[in-house]
Amino acid sequence: MNSSHEARPEHRFSVRVADYVRYRPGYPAALLEWLHDVTGFDASWIVADVGSGTGIFSALLLAHGNRVFGVEPNDAMRAEAERALGSQSAFTSVSGTAGATTLPDASVDLVTAAQAFHWFEPEAAKREFRRILKPGGWALVVFNTRRIDASPFMRAYDEFLHAHATDYARVDHRRATQPDNLRAFLGDYQEWRFHFTLHCPWKAVLGFSMSSSYSPAPDHPAHAAYVAELERIFHEHAVNDRVDFLYETEAYVGKLLTA
Repeated sequence: MNSSHEARPEHRFSVRVADYVRYRPGYPAALLEWLHDVTGFDASWIVADVGSGTGIFSALLLAHGNRVFGVEPNDAMRAEAERALGSQSAFTSVSGTAGATTLPDASVDLVTAAQAFHWFEPEAAKREFRRILKPGGWALVVFNTRRIDASPFMRAYDEFLHAHATDYARVDHRRATQPDNLRAFLGDYQEWRFHFTLHCPWKAVLGFSMSSSYSPAPDHPAHAAYVAELERIFHEHAVNDRVDFLYETEAYVGKLLTA
């Protein structure tokens, strides 16, 4: 994980695909109901899901009936999305980035970025999104965010990451969702929030943590100590061999700041 190759966003998740698929949470269907109320979103809209990863958010859009272009630069994650979603005719897998999606001009009604916006170079992404969006199109930024002050375990887990993860503070997406940063990208935007809880045994806690780009991978010299400390925190807070991860889905939608 210390190599310059793996430090690049498009490579950081290559060894984490299995944990990402198994342990990362999905997104609530109620989000799409809110999106409809705000924008008129419906099943006829064509969507570019940029930074689509293993296809978690793309799957929600496909279940809604949308045609989806899953744009993902990481080969391993894109291959998993193709495995999971490739049999659906409404899904097209695309090797591309937020700044260079390869999609045609004015080809989509909505661009989405689920758990990905903090990896984008904002100005390049904004130019590209304007190019591929139809006139009047929308951009949606979505994150599942840990509620770090919601319980003693959530606070302890966040403190653990600051102390033991490789570059947690640098890649924490909360910086990208500061109002000034969102406004600079989306222009005037509307937001929506939804709370949910994951009840996790030790295996799920470990798998979830290892799915994050900032956790030391198994071949990293800090991996063993990371896992040992995480297990200690788990047992300190577990009730009936489980801990609760308290989450908030946060969504922001706008028409992009005009040039």
